[in-house]
Amino acid sequence: MLLALPATAQEFAYVTNQNSSDLSIIDIDRLVEVARIPVPGSPAGVAVSAVGDAVYVVSTDTKTLRRFSPAGGAAAVAERVLDGGPIGIAVDPAGQRVFVSDWYNARVWVIRAEDLAVQSELATGSAPAGLALSPDGRWLVTADRDADQISVFDARTLALRHQVGVGLRPFGVAFSPDGRVFTADVGSNSVTAVNPATGQVLGRVATGERPYAVAFAAGRGFVTNQYADSVSVFDLATLAPVAEIVAGEYPEGIDATADGGRIVVANWFSNSITVIDAETLAVIGEVATGDGPRAFGRFLADRPE
Repeated sequence: MLLALPATAQEFAYVTNQNSSDLSIIDIDRLVEVARIPVPGSPAGVAVSAVGDAVYVVSTDTKTLRRFSPAGGAAAVAERVLDGGPIGIAVDPAGQRVFVSDWYNARVWVIRAEDLAVQSELATGSAPAGLALSPDGRWLVTADRDADQISVFDARTLALRHQVGVGLRPFGVAFSPDGRVFTADVGSNSVTAVNPATGQVLGRVATGERPYAVAFAAGRGFVTNQYADSVSVFDLATLAPVAEIVAGEYPEGIDATADGGRIVVANWFSNSITVIDAETLAVIGEVATGDGPRAFGRFLADRPE
């Protein structure tokens, strides 16, 4: 296990491996795994702070939230057991709060980033999975899978603003650069676009079978299709389909590099990540991970100079 990470502006993927209970740290520029850190309890959810100074991981079996320092070695610098079914996680842009969805109890924990103390709870629809914060920090959205909806909260006041019907069984949720929010609707093989300020549904995009999560780069949306072993690509301006890219087996987590040049996909059954050029849509390479990579959330670190 290597623990000395380069102190440069390279971007890293922090990939939760649920079956092997560890975290793969992968240098995206060099396409190599540089470390693998033990994380007990089958980790799935992950979120990296906006400045890349903290990585948060949720272990579903032990119901534990942990914070790691990218430069701090293998030991978690803080951890907290959450009484419920923690799964999705997001960090506010200022890095002061962490939000974790509770699959079993239709709520979101609002957690202080410093010591992982629970500050409050927000009520959602049934089985909240994915969480996302808007780029400006204004909106917090949950994908309420069993309610076929999203819940939209004002992230500043934590007040519920809208509950909006989307496709069937939304799981992943993400904001596009222009502030729209998109859900990956597992049950209807679609992506739904919503205006978070008004609650208006703006359109839908057909995907491959069992879409799981969404990311954005180069004016396009990218969606992992679990059952199709592929990534669907659509145009963000028109919502028209662009292409379908072959990925590894059972792709799940997906994220874009900070410069928008690459898309990174975690392949659960292939034990790998696939790296895609966002402009040409060509597969750049594949890197081995631990067993069962999920990477459910924002898992790429924007490491400053």
